[in-house]
Amino acid sequence: MLRTDAQTPAIRLADYTPPAYLVDRAELTFRLDPEATRVLARLEMRPNPAVSGPSRDLRLDGRGLKLISAAINASPLAPDVLVQDDEGLSVSAEHIPDGPFVWTAETEIAPLSNSALEGLYMSGGMYCTQCEAQGFRKITFYPDRPDVMATYRVRIEGDVPVLLSNGNLTGQGPGWAEWEDPHRKPSYLFALVAGDLRAVEDRFVTCSGRDVLLQIWVRAGDEPRCAYAMDALKRSMAWDEEVYGREYDLDRFMIVAVDDFNMGAMENKGLNIFNSKYVLASPETATDSDYANIEAIIAHEYFHNWTGNRITCRDWFQLCLKEGLTVFRDQQFSGDQRSRAVKRIEDVIRLRAAQFREDAGPLAHPVRPEEYIEINNFYTATVYEKGAELIGMLRRLVGAETYAEALDLYFRRHDGEACTIEDWIKVFEDASGRDLSHFKLWYSQAGTPRLGVKETFADGRYTLTFSQHTPATPGQPHKAEVVIPVAYGLISPGGEEFETGLMEITRSEQSFSWDVAEKPVPSLLREFSAPVILERETGPEQLSFLLAKDTDPFNKWEAGRSLALALIGQMSREAGVEPADEYFSALAEVATDPMLDPAFKALALALPSVDEVVAALASEGHTPDPLSIHEARRALERKIGASIREPLEAIYAEHTVSGPYTPDASSAGRRAFRSRALALLTADNPDAGLAETQFSSADNMTERMSALSLLVAHGREDDALRQFYADWSSDRLVVDKWFAVQAVQTPPEKAVLVVDELTRHPDFDLKNPNRFRSLIGSFAMGNTAGFHVPGGAGYRLVVDWLIRLDDVNPQTTARLTSAFSAWRSFAEDRRIAMREQLERLLAKRDLSKDTNEMVSRLLGITGG
Repeated sequence: MLRTDAQTPAIRLADYTPPAYLVDRAELTFRLDPEATRVLARLEMRPNPAVSGPSRDLRLDGRGLKLISAAINASPLAPDVLVQDDEGLSVSAEHIPDGPFVWTAETEIAPLSNSALEGLYMSGGMYCTQCEAQGFRKITFYPDRPDVMATYRVRIEGDVPVLLSNGNLTGQGPGWAEWEDPHRKPSYLFALVAGDLRAVEDRFVTCSGRDVLLQIWVRAGDEPRCAYAMDALKRSMAWDEEVYGREYDLDRFMIVAVDDFNMGAMENKGLNIFNSKYVLASPETATDSDYANIEAIIAHEYFHNWTGNRITCRDWFQLCLKEGLTVFRDQQFSGDQRSRAVKRIEDVIRLRAAQFREDAGPLAHPVRPEEYIEINNFYTATVYEKGAELIGMLRRLVGAETYAEALDLYFRRHDGEACTIEDWIKVFEDASGRDLSHFKLWYSQAGTPRLGVKETFADGRYTLTFSQHTPATPGQPHKAEVVIPVAYGLISPGGEEFETGLMEITRSEQSFSWDVAEKPVPSLLREFSAPVILERETGPEQLSFLLAKDTDPFNKWEAGRSLALALIGQMSREAGVEPADEYFSALAEVATDPMLDPAFKALALALPSVDEVVAALASEGHTPDPLSIHEARRALERKIGASIREPLEAIYAEHTVSGPYTPDASSAGRRAFRSRALALLTADNPDAGLAETQFSSADNMTERMSALSLLVAHGREDDALRQFYADWSSDRLVVDKWFAVQAVQTPPEKAVLVVDELTRHPDFDLKNPNRFRSLIGSFAMGNTAGFHVPGGAGYRLVVDWLIRLDDVNPQTTARLTSAFSAWRSFAEDRRIAMREQLERLLAKRDLSKDTNEMVSRLLGITGG
């Protein structure tokens, strides 16, 4: 149970009731003014036929609104009829007609002072909205919930040249524009943007021959950096038609790039609002990772048009229904556009770093949570990344063909509806003929299952015996067995793969056997077929064998990662540990294999992060020391660099990408492999000058940033940082990189001092989420050893800034508290220091609901 009080009651899934009144049509007029925008709302409402009994009080959500007037059916409502509080207003049932009626209201809001970036706010002179999850109630009084869906007509009046909203443009003139969205949508999908903007335009012809106008709206001067985003959009539209049969349904599709934005992007119907870092790119200012992120996020938000907009979620507990499905779809898209194997590894790295961490600590919650105080706190890796894993497991269990049939049925059956997980599972049951009630436990049970496996071989019979258990999580002390699909391959001692298949683990213990002539080496959980922790006694010899011989790219990479995790963990706890020669030989074999994708080889040669090793040691019952892990990791990098120096030198020389920069997957993979070789070479010999030479000669941001990262990590950064800032001080997104590289790569012994000094830099801006995350967030989440420096200075620095930020932007503050999620895993001195800082944050006067809930959960405070 979450801590609650009279002001912040927990919202519970079990308490869901349908809305008493529905909105069929919303007509909104905005008279824009930075300090006093007037919003005129006309809502065509009616009693919900699904709610039986006498008429009920009308309850409309609203926060921070100045009510000018209100009326029902054009009859003004007296002030004593309207009961207004901090969360909205009510009108008693006696004043509500029995049938359909029209609610009208005029409210006043102040976009300029809206630093929380929810509702209607200002960003550099531009009006912008963010309404998911509950921002619309900061615009006008409305039943602000996903299961109230209406069509919208919007008129915008203002003295700026561009006035945008959802849907199709129906009229415009000097100082005004009108928009009509014919598709019913919940209020969280409403959007408005107004300002001095420029459009980059293109067109897309749909599979049925409809001509769609595509527009990316940016500030003047940013137009040349939109080409890749536009290309990604067109590829996304074509892919969604080809793979899912989904055609776009409006006359135009618009994207707006905004500098001040709490999220990555937002899928508002027909008018997607993006954090500018996920739109703007050029070879000089963006890295290969930036291009890949732009491609993925453009696709994600576009795919929401069907999986989130046309079919939305009934309530916020069902958030994974739109987000998990859409993440899975964007992962499929990126895999098709690039390397499916590399994409899968990258997704699992992200899952383990963020979602496994959530599951292992006080922030653990089911993919479909059962209660919340502030819904913004449940936009989590569990909902998104683990939610996507559940879609992938379903697809694997029923097969690709049945999955496609189920999705077609889902779109036909539920178009225009607000749905639940039960609706989703029923579609798959109907399409496959399977009973999936057991699988549905994945949605309601928190925690990462641990899958143990033992092997025996006797008299030509090879047997794998699996056991599963899920550790207790807050509020769920006892766990049931879940369905775990395990993709596998059996490999002979000579390296020949002779069998592949899928095992379904459904019980606490289960065995599978094969008749074989000699004991094979099993390759288990191929492609990471389920989000579990595989507990298996595997020695360095077998892992080295799999690293060299496994044909499944994920498990080939996983074998090397497991070796590295074990080595770094052991080296951090014991003196004199030396890797076996087989480890270096296997790495060299991977690095020089001409049949392997350079992007894959770059991942195979990368060591686990300090945070990954911390999590692995904690899960094994050890008390991790981040600084010792940091030193052990550096030592292993040096050993690798020295042991395979010759092939690394050849790789670095041979993988230069000639010609003008292009962000295609092949070129990006070559650059990634070359950068990984450079990192290992400089680890062994940081004085060689390779990083300095690459920094000064690079003609693209990818290679310049990889060199700068190494220079900062090795303490050789002063000249390079000064030059980098001098070159790019006028580019806000590149300056974010300048802050972040120092926050992440500065050695732990001086990281707190460097970050603290940077908070006084004139370009550090508390109110800009990108800038705050690039410095404070990057330090707390990306420099594990620096954050956990003895004495607690890193904890104090971060909490100092979270206390300041909470008054300005509660959403960003609450999300960054997750840096403390593993605080119980450490030694007593660190536990005490982190708890003290969390308690200091909790004691802040007027702490926001967002941050209060997160810190209370971190501290395990219960009651209410």
